[in-house]
Parts: sequence; C-alpha cells; structure tokens
Amino acid sequence: MSLLKSVGQLFHYLGSLGFFAKDTIRWIFIKKRSLRAIGREIVFIGIDSLPLVSLISFFLGIIIAFQTAYQLRAFRSEIQLATLVALSMVRELGPVIGALIVAARSGASITAGIGSMKISEQIDALETFGVDPIDYLVVPKFLALAICMPILIIYADCMGIIGGYLVGTTKFGISLGLYFRMTFQALGGRDIMSGLVKSFSFGSIIAFVSCYEGFRPSSSIDVSRSVTHSVVRSFIFIVAFDCVLTALFYFTGV
Repeated sequence: MSLLKSVGQLFHYLGSLGFFAKDTIRWIFIKKRSLRAIGREIVFIGIDSLPLVSLISFFLGIIIAFQTAYQLRAFRSEIQLATLVALSMVRELGPVIGALIVAARSGASITAGIGSMKISEQIDALETFGVDPIDYLVVPKFLALAICMPILIIYADCMGIIGGYLVGTTKFGISLGLYFRMTFQALGGRDIMSGLVKSFSFGSIIAFVSCYEGFRPSSSIDVSRSVTHSVVRSFIFIVAFDCVLTALFYFTGV
C-alpha cells in the first residue's frame, strides 16, 4: 500500500508540476517582457555562477584526462586524450555538471526567495493588486535560465577542455596546436547540438522545480524543507531526463 501511495504521490507531483509549467509558458506569450527584470536574473543565475562553474569544470577536465590516460596508456594512444576529454565534456559531463551546479546554487536561492515571499504574504499582496505571481516572479527566471544555461554550458565545456590540455601538455607533452586541432576534429555539429539541447532542457527543469517548490511553504520551517526538496528533485529530474535524452540521441543517431 505504501508503494502504491508513493507512486500516486509521484504522479500527483508530476501532474501539478506539468500544470505549473504550462501556466509559465502561457504567460510568456501573453504580454511584453521587461528586459531589466530578465537581465537582473541573468546576472544572478549566469554571471554570478561563472566562478563556481569555472573551478569545477576546470578540475573536472583534469580528472577526465588523468582517468582516460590510464586506459589510453595500455594502447599507447595518449594522443587521443584531447578527443576523449572534448567528447566527454561537450556531450555529457559539461551539461550535467553545469546543471547540477546551477540547481544547487541558483535553484535553491530561487526557492528560498519565493518561499520567503509566500510566508510573509508578499505573494498575496501581489495577487491583491492584480499581479499574477507566475507572470511576475517565474517567467523572468525561466527566460533567464533558458538564455543562460546554453552559454554557461559552452563556457563549462571550454574550461574542462583547458583542464584536459593542462594534463596533456605537462604529463604527455602534447603541443597546444595538436591538442586543440584534435579537439576540434573530434567535435561535430551533432555533439554540440546534443549538449545545447540538454542544457536548455536542464535549465527549464531547474526553473520549473525551484519556482514550484517556492510556492509550497506555509511556514518558515517549510521553507528550508522546500529548498531541500527543490535541490534533490532537480537533481533527480536532471539525471533522469539526461538518461532519456542520451538514449534518444543514441537511437536517432544524433
């Protein structure tokens, strides 16, 4: 019975989240957006995340390079290091790790901000003045994430490739020109496209989950619980959706 109840709660949550996403997308096309509001969110979500994304992506590139070097050494193919680092970052690790960073940093902050407004009755005040909370609070964040995430992921890919180059040149003596020539030869349009599709999808997931969880608290204690739910559920949805997209790209040849 408990399993059936959990499954029922899961479908209820997914259904509620789906209606929330539908309302958000509907509001995008209803009226003209304020560029200042979207720009403010872009600064917070995208630009302020650059130091953290840079650090983690750079070290991730180094780790991938060292791990793949162990395997390549057995075949005396260390020269393929650049290829494996580039494909790993662009197709998979760059989008996933970048999305997890944004979900943990910006998603949690979005949930806490909206949740604080909810329990302090600021959202009720908005509705009293005829302002729809989804239009005013959610849509700018969704648009900012949709714009930021692909750019942020491309930046994360570059930082990871630079980390891999550091290992390639210091440990295996691969020259700068050869490393980046092999990197660009390995990457095709479909690799870049799959990474961009994933980054946009993950950004949408972060926006919907973090904002939806922000509207759920009814007390100050619930805010911290909603923040935890926001991060955990964003992580689960990102990894699950990544699995679906990766399988889809594999079977369609993308």
